[in-house]
Amino acid sequence: MDSTIPALRAFNRFYTSFSGALDQRFLGSALSLAEGRLLYEIATRDRPVAIDLQQVIGLDAGYASRMLRKFEANGWVERGRGEDARRRPISLTGAGREMFADLDKRQREVLEQRVAPLPQADRRVLVAALDTARGLLSAGDAAGYNVRTFGPGDMGMITARQAILYHESHGWGAPMEALLGEVTSAFLRDYQEGREQCWIAESGGAMAGSVFVVDAGDGIAQLRLLYVEPWARGMGIGGDLVGRCIAFAREAGYTTLKLWTHTVLESARRIYAGADFEIVKTEIHNEFGHPEQGEIWELALQDGSISGATVQH
Repeated sequence: MDSTIPALRAFNRFYTSFSGALDQRFLGSALSLAEGRLLYEIATRDRPVAIDLQQVIGLDAGYASRMLRKFEANGWVERGRGEDARRRPISLTGAGREMFADLDKRQREVLEQRVAPLPQADRRVLVAALDTARGLLSAGDAAGYNVRTFGPGDMGMITARQAILYHESHGWGAPMEALLGEVTSAFLRDYQEGREQCWIAESGGAMAGSVFVVDAGDGIAQLRLLYVEPWARGMGIGGDLVGRCIAFAREAGYTTLKLWTHTVLESARRIYAGADFEIVKTEIHNEFGHPEQGEIWELALQDGSISGATVQH
């Protein structure tokens, strides 16, 4: 049974109480939660206009307008000149900045009190969990992504996520997980700076994908373990990661970049074809518990021809 909806509803009930979202006066201030959020957006944006504030918070136009009129009546905001009456920039007055500073101080103090019992290790877990939840739930938004090189803990996360995804999508169980663990462990153990690299894509603080380039010997580089989270597909991450592999391998002086994939992995194959890789060999194997057609793809990086040598994923 899918427990996603009950879990989200339970968390919503917890967090509305934790954050004081249902309190008539947010954090004991003169503002409601919605008014506090509106004040925050005005304070942290460069002279926003009303329609932008309304859209970013998701407020009804009439409700947003009433709040802004209240802010003006209390002397917290002022409107500048704009192209027309509907696009007049809004900024805080001195009194508004004092109101915002007081509200910001109250919120920081409340949150510090509530997380005070947590040791640093637990705080790091909390931050990672919140970033992951935000990334997963905002996957449909235009939040974009960033790419970094690998760091502590990444190999374990890559192994776990790919093992889970391949098991769910293709039934590749323990043999695939063992292979993933061998590849990531060997990468850390034998890492050659300047000759090998792993890139991690992140969106909203959550791991969204990754890829490796390793030295396969004889001037050949190998692209390994490309993956993109299902919720992050369509953002261009896979093509970006493959492009980084190609540029890195070429800069490092490799003559050929090769990889091993499978005919059933259609999305990955489209990325490889789009990057001008070519299939040089296919072979049926039973390494994952049932027959699968593996494919060897290669891309010539320097002057020279495709070699057709065998590689392992």
